[in-house]
Amino acid sequence: MRVDESNEGQEAPPQNMLPTNQNGRQAAVVPEEEATHSSESGPSSSAIENLQPTNNTGRLHNWQATKTTVKERLSFLFNNEILCDVHFIVGKDANQQVIPAHKFVLSVGSAVFDAMFNGVLATKSDEVELPDVEPAAFLHLLKFLYSDEVRIGPESVMTTLYTAKKYAVAALEEHCVDFLKSNLGTDNAFLLLTQARLFDEPQLAALCLEMIDKNTADALNAEGFTDIDQDTLNAVLERDTLRIREAKIFSAILRWSEAECIRRQLPVTPANQRMVLGRAFNAIRFPLMSVEEFAMGPAQSGLLDDREIVQLFLYFTVNPKPNVFFLDTPRCCMTGKELMVNRFAQTESRWGYSGTTDRIRFAVDQRIFVVGFGLYGSYFGPTEYEVHLQIIHLATKKVCGSNTTTFCCDGTDDTFRAMFKEPVEILPNTSYIASAKLKGTDSYYGTKGLRCVTVDCNNGEKVVFQFSYAAGNNNGTSVEDGQIPAIIFYT
Repeated sequence: MRVDESNEGQEAPPQNMLPTNQNGRQAAVVPEEEATHSSESGPSSSAIENLQPTNNTGRLHNWQATKTTVKERLSFLFNNEILCDVHFIVGKDANQQVIPAHKFVLSVGSAVFDAMFNGVLATKSDEVELPDVEPAAFLHLLKFLYSDEVRIGPESVMTTLYTAKKYAVAALEEHCVDFLKSNLGTDNAFLLLTQARLFDEPQLAALCLEMIDKNTADALNAEGFTDIDQDTLNAVLERDTLRIREAKIFSAILRWSEAECIRRQLPVTPANQRMVLGRAFNAIRFPLMSVEEFAMGPAQSGLLDDREIVQLFLYFTVNPKPNVFFLDTPRCCMTGKELMVNRFAQTESRWGYSGTTDRIRFAVDQRIFVVGFGLYGSYFGPTEYEVHLQIIHLATKKVCGSNTTTFCCDGTDDTFRAMFKEPVEILPNTSYIASAKLKGTDSYYGTKGLRCVTVDCNNGEKVVFQFSYAAGNNNGTSVEDGQIPAIIFYT
């Protein structure tokens, strides 16, 4: 509150399915459906219509005359018995398919095929069995080698990428990865990350991780999350850049462990869930939870033993804090550029503290992640403050983030950083209370406050903050003047 001066004193082949990102862009390739009805069925009826066999061999006479370019002639030979000198028996069981091809064309397009047909250990057989390759994916590969045409879709991109890598056709690999990038979204980020790791595609893996970092809650809630492998789960949980509260991560790994128990045909019990999680369980940062979150979730889950529960409750409630077996490093190494909204135009002195909390209500027009507040420091000179920070969801009164910490000031009227342990997710068009309870000497305070502040982001976007009075006892802080002059955040 304002003080009167006069009173100074946070390798099997892949699955043949890619979940479609509803908001993804369409890749610049020929739709897969067209391939089904044209390329894979050999010469079209119009191409054959006037080319009737003229001898007893059944070969088409002078078909070359109707093809005016090399590309047209080679494309005509795709999946065609004419001049073929090798047959591939692709797939297995009911899905098996015999596909004709031409050794010369394949050798020109692939070093693997060149070695297969012309190397020191070249095959002598005119039939080659490929049980680990999907027929549709192999046809996509051949179509590319014969005509440079790319025909992939969500249903076949993974198997086509597998086949392109198997036969070292780098250009088709690149097309597949580009298609995956353009269709990357929160609904398939975990599945694509799994495949990117399997196929050793570091650039795609990095994009998937960035998507998961920025949209952690949505990615964890996606249907495909429970299908990922354990190595991928470990790789994600060990990151410092996830933008989500630890309690929600714990809920997500419970779902994954239930699915993994079912996959391994084990009863879904707490003991089995912890067993299948392995080292992923130790990547959960229980100390980052509030005592309420821990008590309502992990403490009652059965996954922690009695000693761990007691140690964590002691960690939450006593000082000095005991050693625990779980990381307490905040997940706050956010990606992108740190941003700050300042709500005051002028600084005055002075503001006093008597155990009352300074509070201001705010809302934003898009989702952000708050990592701390900028606070005013001492009017008298360098000193240290103890502060308890909170962000509270106004409608439910739920504490979304809190931390008790200290900050030092130098006696100037600048703002000084007081940070949360981990980023606090702020949803768009939702009212929150920013709260700071300071313990220390009188400080500077802000005046000429603004109700609406627009922050320019480095990506060309803007974030609009709306500030309003927080009803109740707030130590005098309001829109017009008071504490909590700045909110530090990431988009």
